[in-house]
Amino acid sequence: MRYDLVIRNGMVATPNGVEALDVGVKDGRIAALGLLAQADAAQVFDASGLTVLPGVIDSQVHFREPGLEHKEDLATGTAAAAMGGVTAVFEMPNTKPSTATSDELDDKLKRAAGRAHCDYAFYVGATAENVEKLPELEMLPGCAGVKLFMGASTGDLLVADDATLERVLRHGRRRMAVHCEDEYRMRERKHLTEAAGATAHLHPEWRDAESALLATQRLVRLARKAGRRVHVLHVTTAQEMAFLADHKDIATVETTPQHLTLAAPDCYDRLGSFAQMNPPIRSAEHRAALWQAVRSGVVDVIGSDHAPHTKEEKARPYPQSPSGMPGVQTLLPLLLDHLNQGRLTLQRLIDLTSAGAQRVFGLIGKGRIALGYDADFTIVDLKAKRQIEDAWLKSKCGWSPFEGMTVTGWPMATIVRGGFAMREGDLGKPIGQPLRFGETLRPN
Repeated sequence: MRYDLVIRNGMVATPNGVEALDVGVKDGRIAALGLLAQADAAQVFDASGLTVLPGVIDSQVHFREPGLEHKEDLATGTAAAAMGGVTAVFEMPNTKPSTATSDELDDKLKRAAGRAHCDYAFYVGATAENVEKLPELEMLPGCAGVKLFMGASTGDLLVADDATLERVLRHGRRRMAVHCEDEYRMRERKHLTEAAGATAHLHPEWRDAESALLATQRLVRLARKAGRRVHVLHVTTAQEMAFLADHKDIATVETTPQHLTLAAPDCYDRLGSFAQMNPPIRSAEHRAALWQAVRSGVVDVIGSDHAPHTKEEKARPYPQSPSGMPGVQTLLPLLLDHLNQGRLTLQRLIDLTSAGAQRVFGLIGKGRIALGYDADFTIVDLKAKRQIEDAWLKSKCGWSPFEGMTVTGWPMATIVRGGFAMREGDLGKPIGQPLRFGETLRPN
């Protein structure tokens, strides 16, 4: 066989462990694993000294197109993903207009075609108005599933009350992703931010741990009543992790690199409103509980919750400053640094960033280096020391809360279905295609 690409001399993370072997790629899929020094190949990548991981999947990004392209668009967001070693993304529905109809989903798919640097899928947002359509919408090609906001959303995407939440849960069967903050408690506490001289230090006081726990408990109770699997996004509190550990049969769990890396009050001292996101960065005690949940297996995936705003927007006085920070490009460098600090193993990192997303969402051909799977690889230098700098960032917003941080571990190449999305810091052509999900397969 003549291969399209052979990756030689690397340490390759297969389901069998990390092994010294070569990888042969044909027609976008993994065709051989073994010793391929003599193999005929159109292209060879020498991975000497490098580790070949399954392609990293970021299952929560906000790329802002359509309607908010001054912050980010599908081209720049996926470029940032590829530069950071990410081979696939799930994009969220809170754009302008929101992604809540088949036409709006189709519009995003058309916008991404020929412009995306990695593979992609788009969530449909649940609203009080589209409940009856959700079973049809979640089965459309390119749809990552349904996303619901229990708090902290814009436009018509907020579903705060139990009655509508239960209706949404009963309309559909795919695992549903949920932002859990209790809108009613946050409204009661909003006055805390209105005091003279208010700063972002108040953000975790306003949107406190109780607001997160209440929403998560409500969600799980209603999910059980409806018989619907749910995915709890960006979990931030010790109490939620303890609760969710008892409900893993119906609820999967995400946390973010930001919540595993930053802690209050230090992040607000240093970054002010640039550290402001929903749910908030909390105290070191909560961060320690998140790490314990990572180690004990409660956390299923890590997503970046990449949510860019311009520097000018973020610099507004709190609470007029918008919540959210970029993160898709720094997801993997941060986790590689935590790996080198001894906070997680390479096996756990792979599970959180590739195999976990495949398992939770039923992705086809993704998440592992195995024969017949898509040739998606994130090739890293585990020992490279790099500083996160402005010039490296590809997001249109042009900043990162981690600028100036030196990390150990760095993405050297991003390969999507056998094509180079990034190689040694240089972006390739846009080669992204829609992701496929087992639950949405249709007969030929």
